[in-house]
Amino acid sequence: MRSRLKVLRAERGWTQADLGERVGVSRQAIIAIESDKHDPSLDLAFRIAAAFGLAVEAVFENPHTT
Repeated sequence: MRSRLKVLRAERGWTQADLGERVGVSRQAIIAIESDKHDPSLDLAFRIAAAFGLAVEAVFENPHTT
């Protein structure tokens, strides 16, 4: 699942550690999600979207839509 995390973080001036702290995960977890090495759980995806004040669909791309 592709995400816009890197762009959204940059727009807000947040580091990976900042985002991780806001959503309760490690910086390494954010790195893994940003590099498409790990898909977040549904709960984590919602927490990340909420941290940005956006809908999940605005942060993460649904790989099953055409």
